[in-house]
Order: sequence, then C-alpha cells, then structure tokens
Amino acid sequence: MAKCVIRDWQGNDAGNATLDLKVAKETTANDLMHRAVLRQQAHSRQGTASTLTRSEVRGGGRKPYKQKGTGRARQGSIRTPLRPGGGIVFGPKPRTYNLAMNRKERRLALRTALMARVEDVLVVKDFGLSLETPKTKEIIDALLRLGIASDSKVLIILLKPSDIIRRSIRNLQKVKLIQANQLNVFDLLHANSIVVGQDALETIQEVYGND
Repeated sequence: MAKCVIRDWQGNDAGNATLDLKVAKETTANDLMHRAVLRQQAHSRQGTASTLTRSEVRGGGRKPYKQKGTGRARQGSIRTPLRPGGGIVFGPKPRTYNLAMNRKERRLALRTALMARVEDVLVVKDFGLSLETPKTKEIIDALLRLGIASDSKVLIILLKPSDIIRRSIRNLQKVKLIQANQLNVFDLLHANSIVVGQDALETIQEVYGND
C-alpha cells in the first residue's frame, strides 16, 4: 500500500489518498514490464514495408541479349536481382509484429509499473476545472506550483478530460494527457513525473484493485 498526498489546483495540500495494487514478484517484475513494453512498441509498428520480388517487377520477359558470342555473362532477364532495377532477394513484406501476452500478465505488468513509479505520482484535486478558456500558460504554471520542472516529461492521467484541458495541453511537447482507461506501461515508465486526478486515482484503484 502506498500513500499519496492530494494537492489542489494551487499546489496546496488537500488530504491524503492510498493506492493498493498487487504487483509482480521482485524476481520477475523487470522481465514482465520489459515484455509489456516490447509488446506495446511492436503493436505500434505498421508492418506495411514491402519490396518487389523478381516475379513482381515489371518487364524482363525478353532475353536482354543472346546467350553466346557477346563475351558477357549469360542473362535471361533484366529483372534478375543481380542487375540494377531488378527484384529484391529476401526483402521485407507486409507482416504483423504483434506479440502474445495474456490478459492477466498485461494487467499485472500495468499494476507493477504504476506502483514502481508511485513516488513520482502527484494526485491533484479538480485538475484544470477552473479553466474557462484554453490556456497553455495555466497548465505550465500549475505544474510549476506542483514542483515539476518545465523541462521534465510529464504524464497527466485524468478520468474524463474536458476539451478545454485537452487544448491547453496539446501544445506542450513534453506533456502527455491520457484518460484513466488508457493506462499503458510505456507511458508510466517513460515520464519523469506523473500527475493523476483524484477521481482518476479512485477509478484506477477500483478497476485494478480487485485482481
């Protein structure tokens, strides 16, 4: 069980929260999270790279020159892989890079990654609800009030972020906003600081705390 201090929009203490999730054993945690990250990165690959084989390249139906008497090596087609513009030998073809990982392992890896970063988690009450218009500077000032450096990579997790909050954050290159139901191991491990809305933390505890 981990305890988190709840801050308000001004950065002041507003109570305490607890996060209690079952995690993997210490001997297998790193391997489990590593496989989860590899799976996530592999699934983001399109796998659409494709080259033409000898049979797919246009032309080459006629023998380029006669078999004997030219002094050159015999050739049957201009589309042979030995000639420029010919087919590609063992080139890439469309494929899927998906890696298998069962649901229990995926959820365990997610809980383990979140609990591993619990010291970098900042719980904020009513994050950005006071914003009436999209203002990126308000988000920057709020992160500074929470003690987060302006050049650090920040992951913000909210239950249902409003359009105003989305538009306020989208211009910040090192700040990423996701919903509570979009948690993933890579983002949790990649960020320097993690800002979680109070209602989002309660949802995470409710969804993942029963496993």
